[in-house]
Amino acid sequence: LTVYGLDGVVRAHGANAKMIGKNLLEIKDVDGKAFVKERVDMGKAKPHFWQDYKFTNPETKKIEPKQMYCERLNETVVCGGIYL
Repeated sequence: LTVYGLDGVVRAHGANAKMIGKNLLEIKDVDGKAFVKERVDMGKAKPHFWQDYKFTNPETKKIEPKQMYCERLNETVVCGGIYL
């Protein structure tokens, strides 16, 4: 699970604690999609949503399609993802 503040700052990261405290609004996937900015914007607009983007799968080390399910919780967006 990953938790983002509505400002784009990582509040919790189950896979990489070094990401906590970093603002990731400008990070983009291989297609140029600013997926964290999109995620935060969607979190501001909707109580829950699915998001598609591409990311490196830690198991295969390959860039793969990924889906995140997210829910807004107070001033955060809580997300969990799966690789397709």
